[in-house]
Amino acid sequence: MDKPIILCVDDEKVILDSLKIQLKNAFQNSYSYETAESAEEAIEIIDDLQSDEIPILVIVSDWLMPRTKGDEFLIKVHEKYPRIVKIMLTGQADDQAIKRAKAEANLYECLPKPWNFEQLITIIKSGLTNHG
Repeated sequence: MDKPIILCVDDEKVILDSLKIQLKNAFQNSYSYETAESAEEAIEIIDDLQSDEIPILVIVSDWLMPRTKGDEFLIKVHEKYPRIVKIMLTGQADDQAIKRAKAEANLYECLPKPWNFEQLITIIKSGLTNHG
């Protein structure tokens, strides 16, 4: 049985690596952890996993990325996969982008970078409980 996925999207590999380590420490082997370095790559991963019927439970996405910003990416995902819990990390999202993501992508939470590890894990757990 394939484990459900938590997907992290950020154009900085070092951030993806640290997210993955933190998530593994918190959730151990309950989930699989996928990473993507762009919104485009993330959408490919999501479509592939969905066609293999492997559920994606949570997406943790950066906001400021080349080509597609986090809010646009999460809105696209939400149109196809409304049940995924969406969390945005950002050093500098504008308030409009966050409002738009909340309205159009059902954004669960937006956390500032650098994020607080305990807070992120608490938010993911709460998202999983409330959306699962």
